[in-house]
Amino acid sequence: MARTMWDSSVGKKTVMAVSGLIMLLYLVVHMYGNLKIFFGAGTFNAYAHWLRTVGEPFMHYEWTLWIIRVALVVAVVAHAVSAYQLSRRDLKARPTKYVHKKPRASYATRTMRWGGIILGLFIVWHILDLTTGTVHSGGFQPGHPYQNVVDTFSIWYGNVIYIVAMLALGLHVRHGFWSAAQTLGAGSRTRDRALKTVADVLALLLTAGFIAVPVGVMTGVVN
Repeated sequence: MARTMWDSSVGKKTVMAVSGLIMLLYLVVHMYGNLKIFFGAGTFNAYAHWLRTVGEPFMHYEWTLWIIRVALVVAVVAHAVSAYQLSRRDLKARPTKYVHKKPRASYATRTMRWGGIILGLFIVWHILDLTTGTVHSGGFQPGHPYQNVVDTFSIWYGNVIYIVAMLALGLHVRHGFWSAAQTLGAGSRTRDRALKTVADVLALLLTAGFIAVPVGVMTGVVN
């Protein structure tokens, strides 16, 4: 039954919707945590340490964090695979281009695929920069996330990569939330306007909240 569901377009869209909402929930919490950087190095570093001790003593050090990481990896892979397979299925069903040249979809809709690719590449860069320190500039300091964040956004290309990715995220969330609501049957004539408003607000808040951090470093508010 699960195989039959996955093989159908409806099943893949459902997987996309559910995995997308899981990632959206994580993004809201992640943005909230990032904004703690404006309260100083002590607060931000203590928050990062707390993430590794959540659930103690029942959970061992970093176990909860690793569970969250694994769940996110599963959500990202499921989202990407279902998106790719749906895209390939659409292309096979429509091998010729539309006769009408004028785009009828919104900008966010037309850039969903490229936005997904940009975000996928950004996730890899972000992990290598601030988690493993592999591509970090200025000397990575394990256990000192505040200093590492300041280092990253003290370099011009760190800001460019991050801000471009967050703009792509805003567009992705705006269209993705709306699509997920329709796929899961939440849309209706009476709720469509409210859902579109929620999508716009979420996209705006997430974009502004994440971009606030590099802007804070660039302007010297965070130093």
